[in-house]
Amino acid sequence: MVDRFTRSRWIFGDKFEKLQDSKVLVCGCGGVGGVCIDALYRSGVGHITAIDCDKFDITNQNRQIGSENIGEYKTDVFARLYPGLKTLNLKLTPSVISEFDFSEFDLIIDCIDDIPAKVAIAKICSKRLLSSMGGAKRLDPTKIKVASIWKTTNDPFARKIRYELKKAGFKGDYKVVFSTEAPNCVNLGSFIGVTASFGLNLASLAVNRLIK
Repeated sequence: MVDRFTRSRWIFGDKFEKLQDSKVLVCGCGGVGGVCIDALYRSGVGHITAIDCDKFDITNQNRQIGSENIGEYKTDVFARLYPGLKTLNLKLTPSVISEFDFSEFDLIIDCIDDIPAKVAIAKICSKRLLSSMGGAKRLDPTKIKVASIWKTTNDPFARKIRYELKKAGFKGDYKVVFSTEAPNCVNLGSFIGVTASFGLNLASLAVNRLIK
């Protein structure tokens, strides 16, 4: 068979069917989450659900897939770009997360930037969680690392999350993508070479976990 998954079948072999049967939730369709969704979709993950509540604005155009559609909801754009993708236009707050049913998903990938929401997700589903830390303010994708949430370095954003997890009594663990590079600016400046690399790292972690 020659189709859009031919080369995925070549590299994954018999394990490709596991990807086709997998259910993955990606929280956030921005610079990190959008690229992660794209990679999962192209690789053959069969059931992807994407959550976001934002509309595209012009400042997204330096790094985000679909950002030429200014003023449209990101989930609406992603539903058009990726046929079969399920989308939820939903703001993830701790109260919403506490009532959300995560049980149907094999993996949850957190690409949002709201600390209370990230902590709420971790408390509920850390055993199936992969999470993005601070991708903004960095320029060097070779400084990107994968580690336990408790083992990051040089990432003020991750430090804040650890503080909130400890305060909440969280005793679990999960893998995160972060950068050891010191921030290069004060404002939330961003570079697609880093944010996209965060998304690709998360997709790679997800795929390798799903096929095992």
